[in-house]
Amino acid sequence: MGSVNPDLPYIDEHSVRIDASRDRVWNALNRYVGSSLASGKRGPLTKVLGTEPASGFEISETVPEESLTLAGRHRFSRYSLVFELADADNGATLLRARSYAAFPGIPGRTYRALVIGTRLHVVATNHLLGSIRRLSLRGS
Repeated sequence: MGSVNPDLPYIDEHSVRIDASRDRVWNALNRYVGSSLASGKRGPLTKVLGTEPASGFEISETVPEESLTLAGRHRFSRYSLVFELADADNGATLLRARSYAAFPGIPGRTYRALVIGTRLHVVATNHLLGSIRRLSLRGS
């Protein structure tokens, strides 16, 4: 299991069952993270938020085929996203995404209300889990 910055409060957990081996899911997770989440590219939203690193996330810890932890910060939040892989029945893999974040001050609380309170975070997290699932199943 990946370790998490203990001063970041738990936000939520989402998961998806993927009908693929753990190795295949691990490889898809790494491809997705490398091309999207921790790519080093700065987009319009990351510019406005002032994310560090530029793409919003960097890999802070990895345990091959078990967990991958991403971390980042911006003007309104410090956060961590922990992916965990577990064996499921019939050779499938369960991929979990756990979110942790702190939202300091009034601007942080406002940002939290906009992102967490509106469930935008849930939609975004489920979207990325679906993308990793599709990558895992591609060509199978």
